[in-house]
Amino acid sequence: MNKPSFFRVCRNLVILSCAFWLAACASGPKVRSDLAPDANLANYQTFGFMEQLATDRNGYTSLVTQHLKAAVTAEMTARGYRYSEQDPQLLVNFNSNVEQRADIRTTTTSATPYYGYYHYRRGFYSPFPYYQQEVETVRYKVGTVNIDVIDAARKQLVWEGIAEGVLNKQDIEQPRESMARVVNQIFGQYPVARRQ
Repeated sequence: MNKPSFFRVCRNLVILSCAFWLAACASGPKVRSDLAPDANLANYQTFGFMEQLATDRNGYTSLVTQHLKAAVTAEMTARGYRYSEQDPQLLVNFNSNVEQRADIRTTTTSATPYYGYYHYRRGFYSPFPYYQQEVETVRYKVGTVNIDVIDAARKQLVWEGIAEGVLNKQDIEQPRESMARVVNQIFGQYPVARRQ
């Protein structure tokens, strides 16, 4: 039976602790936005949602849609907009996607020699060191959220915000809170500041 070497176990513990440290220090998703050159979003008073949102599937409103609607409504009303179902000046659409990604990492480590025939060297001097390459595949989930704000009269996109980041266990287990947090980060780049 081939037992893992002490060095391999130590190396894996260091890699694992570094991964947890990086995850703890991560500042969140990458957020970017774009504004139409002729748009002044402070001139609008009302907003609503597209009739068919990109996160809806097969004719029904998904849970993702419900979470995003609640978070977007909170952000828009905090900026002084009023929700209107009848004739909104701005329409909001959004999309969400989760995909599996993989990174392949190669590390070179020195291997602990098997003495075998050379057992007489053990304790006095070491044989020539040899190195081995270890290939590790790290799989993770990446989530993307897009929010589009459209001028309803002109049917033209006037602002979009996008967030992309690695999902952790908490994001997956608490989707409502995660969606609210991401929407808040996206609206951090919205041209109209919060009033509340």
